[in-house]
Amino acid sequence: MQIGPYTLKSPFVLAPMAGVTDAPFRRLCRHFGAGMTTTEMTTADTSLWQTTKSRRRLDLDLDAVPVAVQIAGSDPLQLATAARACVERGAQIIDINMGCPAKKVCKKLAGSALLKDEKLVESILTGVVAAVDVPVTLKIRTGWDPEHINGDVIAQIAEQSGVQALAVHGRTRACRYRGHAEYETIARIKQAISIPVIANGDITTPEKSLEVLRLTDADGLMIGRGAQGRPWIFRELLRVAKNESVFSPLAKGELRDIMLGHLEDMHRFYGETAGVRVARKHLTWYCKHLVNADDFRFQVVRVESATEQLRLTQEYFDRDGASISLAA
Repeated sequence: MQIGPYTLKSPFVLAPMAGVTDAPFRRLCRHFGAGMTTTEMTTADTSLWQTTKSRRRLDLDLDAVPVAVQIAGSDPLQLATAARACVERGAQIIDINMGCPAKKVCKKLAGSALLKDEKLVESILTGVVAAVDVPVTLKIRTGWDPEHINGDVIAQIAEQSGVQALAVHGRTRACRYRGHAEYETIARIKQAISIPVIANGDITTPEKSLEVLRLTDADGLMIGRGAQGRPWIFRELLRVAKNESVFSPLAKGELRDIMLGHLEDMHRFYGETAGVRVARKHLTWYCKHLVNADDFRFQVVRVESATEQLRLTQEYFDRDGASISLAA
């Protein structure tokens, strides 16, 4: 898949998710073959960039190509200014969020709330495209609510404004994450524009990825919740794309090394206190893919030190191998 001058090594990319896709997790997903990873959503209000949270979110993957940064806001001038600042920091792709359904984002007329105002969408996109000399991409939902599905109109505005790729989550803002993603609108959007379209929503298995590609004819897939606790899904998707078998279970030793390495990276990135807290949710997600892990999960998400998190994880994998295996 081509985005501006960048040829992605894989059509399977990681969705930017606030509070999830920090630098350690992005590194891990790229290790397993994600074609592109994007920073967590960052406010376009550069006056807030001095906070600890914003500084971490703007910790760019300068060793990755392309370096993609996602920004969110509703003021065209503010977004253009933020885009330029991101490029100065090393961003090679600017992604604009018009897909987040969170109330605290939408109440400021940002994220998917922008889908209500097509003229404002056009003003934002043309302004950001004109402000930077790197590709601009866009993430949207299919519409505001099931009675107002305008994803195809927004997509055409995006293409006409100079946006070079579009990711579409197959739900409206009102649907949030309820129900099932509907792929018919994504297919209609794909037919309406010529820039790359990336399908997103409910892609949790290699088998589902094949179904979504068939239903939408998308150029790529964006994986969000399906990668939580399972960053190796990108390797599985690549094997499916190459018609290789993906059904051999992940070796216990490999999963141990993945988890321990991820924990150590989070502890380094955040510092011990914050790193231990952030690691708890990732450990919970990993445990969903394990059996006989209830006691381990109960203990490991309650300890306060990095040493204890690492020790408990190592001890879990040191138990009798006959009683421990990966869950389906």
